[in-house]
Amino acid sequence: MDTLSYKTISANKQTVERKWYVVDAEGEPVGRLCSKIAHVLRGKHKPSYTPHVDCGDNVIVINADKVRFTGAKWSQKEYITFSGYPGGQKRATAEEMLAKKPRKIVENAVKGMLPKTKLGRAMFKKLHVYEGTEHPHDAQKPEEFNF
Repeated sequence: MDTLSYKTISANKQTVERKWYVVDAEGEPVGRLCSKIAHVLRGKHKPSYTPHVDCGDNVIVINADKVRFTGAKWSQKEYITFSGYPGGQKRATAEEMLAKKPRKIVENAVKGMLPKTKLGRAMFKKLHVYEGTEHPHDAQKPEEFNF
């Protein structure tokens, strides 16, 4: 009998290796793109995924102003913010968000797909969204991520 022992490897803060990925959002549907980005931020694409550890990678999203929605979402989808004061609720359609803050479309979608805990907030900090094709993270040598 062979005495090989297989152990499940549980990642921790010291053993996690992080990579940097670039994702081009041009022409991609928002929901499908962001669910894949959230998957990478959580680290679920790695065999060493551990639910209670932030083992995800850094993701740089370029061309966030060129994402697309299907159907009539440009005019019907609403983003709602609330300041906490009476009368402080503001609504903006997807068209208005694209004109004012195109980065927020991708950021809101990804944030909603991450856990609502301290761990989820730490994962969200590894997301870097840019409107054009340029980003200041060349020193990290990011790889292109193909879904």
